[in-house]
Amino acid sequence: MTESPLARGTLWPAILRVTEHALRCGALHPIETIRTTIEDSGVHFLIRQVSSLARKQEDQQRHKAQPAGGHKVNPFLPYDPALFVADLSETHLALLNKFNVIDHHLLIVTRRFEPQEALLNPGDFDALFNCMAEFDGLGFYNGGAAAGASQAHKHLQIVPLPLGESGPPLPIEPLIAAASTEGTVGAVGTVPGLPFLHALARLEPLIAPRPLEMARHAFDLYRALLDATGLQAIDIDGEPHQSAAYNLLVTTRWMLLVPRRAECVDGIAVNALGFAGSLFVRDGAQLEAVRSLGPMNVLQRAAG
Repeated sequence: MTESPLARGTLWPAILRVTEHALRCGALHPIETIRTTIEDSGVHFLIRQVSSLARKQEDQQRHKAQPAGGHKVNPFLPYDPALFVADLSETHLALLNKFNVIDHHLLIVTRRFEPQEALLNPGDFDALFNCMAEFDGLGFYNGGAAAGASQAHKHLQIVPLPLGESGPPLPIEPLIAAASTEGTVGAVGTVPGLPFLHALARLEPLIAPRPLEMARHAFDLYRALLDATGLQAIDIDGEPHQSAAYNLLVTTRWMLLVPRRAECVDGIAVNALGFAGSLFVRDGAQLEAVRSLGPMNVLQRAAG
């Protein structure tokens, strides 16, 4: 356990400063969306219809292309210096998400290559909570391609709260409030109204201002969530990996883990934000598909 090189109170000003510069120099490419709300199962799901994904798709195709050496391009090694926000720890740094749908979306990236399917470790939680101590945000992890991960290099993510312009900080909050672990710090339970395999744990909010202590607390609960959902550590080249894909949501108050079986449902991609109550669709046809299926059914079909 080491202290963060990040000085207290400097992360949010750095995010604002780097965002302004990255927009000016063309390094940052926000994706505009049209917002719609669909109520289902007591949750006011926030649906963002993406107006254009062309630039992101072109960029992903370049990264998938095999250069002369036969290796896929890694956008994090090296990273674009215009997107660099801060050093978070000896092992992690923060970058702006190049193609952001949500403003001030950060990627928490390992300095050396680690696979996205590797289990999270204490260092990952240290870096995440160094960010969460600086502003109110939702941390999340897409554990593997089937969980919505688009890059093979390990990275957590964090977006500022609230996600919507009105209502609770997260659309899923009304269900979380009714969970069986209400008021029981450290207990692992489930959320009434979520019709798929998952596990929820409460964090101790009193230690939120102490990120290293909070990170250790969260890491222990993360391992308990894995156990509760039947996910196991498997050894690959001496490093513990996940036995199946999953999504993890992290706030300073609770964590939710959901095993995954499908990346898409009827062509609709679902990542960790879907389980927070925020879905993304490409066009009007997909929006109508979500409306017809029901957002909760979409999540149920994507979950493990």
